[in-house]
Amino acid sequence: MNKTALLQQIIARLAHDLELLLAAAKSAHAAATHAENIPDNKYATLALEASYLAQGQANRASEIRRALDAFKQLNGRPSADGTVRLGALVVLEDEEGATKVFFIGPVEGGLKITHEEREVLVITPASPLGRELLGKTIGEGVKSGSSEYEILRIV
Repeated sequence: MNKTALLQQIIARLAHDLELLLAAAKSAHAAATHAENIPDNKYATLALEASYLAQGQANRASEIRRALDAFKQLNGRPSADGTVRLGALVVLEDEEGATKVFFIGPVEGGLKITHEEREVLVITPASPLGRELLGKTIGEGVKSGSSEYEILRIV
């Protein structure tokens, strides 16, 4: 798997998500400040609800901006010592021989990307599996919940 291409794909996905969020926040802000939504009694809360929505979307956009910066700082090179570290692309095999691919990212755990016809799940070092993987090498075993995996490949 081409890790540099995967990184670019993650960055492109985050940039796209950021554009969508900014447009949604702008729309919610417009709704919050629109003259038709000025409350005429204490039960008219449309403007207030729209302002909460706009703030939440703006906060998420800020998180995505930080994530973009963090992913842009990663490089596509494998670790020199062959261990799993931040930025590693790891292929695991379970007891039944099925493989799963994980990217150890700085943030945005749970992001799924289809790369080279394989699903890649971004996990962070803060996740249980991420913590378990850090520092491991090819051939070592890891546990995640009730599943056990062997590290097949580290890129």
